[in-house]
Amino acid sequence: MGEFPLAVFWDMDGTLIDSEPYWHQVEIELTQEYGGYWTDDMGWRVSGSPLPRVARLLREQGLQLPEEDIPGMLIDGVARKEQEHMPWISGVFDLLKALSQSGVPSVLVTTSPRRMAQVVVDQAPQGAFVDYVCGDDGLAQKPDPAPYLYAAKLVGIEKPDRLAACIAFEDSTTGIRSAVASGATTIAFTGATPNAVGNGPQFAAIDTYVGLSPLDLGGFIAARDSTKQS
Repeated sequence: MGEFPLAVFWDMDGTLIDSEPYWHQVEIELTQEYGGYWTDDMGWRVSGSPLPRVARLLREQGLQLPEEDIPGMLIDGVARKEQEHMPWISGVFDLLKALSQSGVPSVLVTTSPRRMAQVVVDQAPQGAFVDYVCGDDGLAQKPDPAPYLYAAKLVGIEKPDRLAACIAFEDSTTGIRSAVASGATTIAFTGATPNAVGNGPQFAAIDTYVGLSPLDLGGFIAARDSTKQS
């Protein structure tokens, strides 16, 4: 009989919800209104980056807004689009429900601010997320492992070697590096990101959640253990 993960950690944009296009649309809309040059491809290249870095790059590309105002304007623009339609990735609702019913805690680990994460948690299946870690929590941000180490503590996992029995879903190079550095069994989700990280430092990569079960996730952990022992 297989075993379940101790916990599952979820990045948000491009992993849990297909919201990255919203961010890029808002970035482009700002440059169209306030000057500068930005493309969808440029947006994908900074996918997963902290908002202050994105703001700095937008300024370097000619956006005529105070750098400190840009993150809030991006957040407001994306929040409006998410209120109109929350773009859940196919299959993720069923997996979140199955994890909750199996007693496996899920924690959201995102560089997005707390008020955006709260909207996603509120619209997720009831009780799916036991907590969340956000970009404005005062922690070192991805690619530092601090967000994942803190997420582990939120579910009572204090010993670093226990992170190997947890699953982390990420889609960006920055996020994958963070999750891998924490010790979690990291799975790259490639189903929503054009620049999919298929050959990074993660343990495995998947392109859909459809049909995936908690036992399947436990199988990734068992396979990683077998690899270590061989």
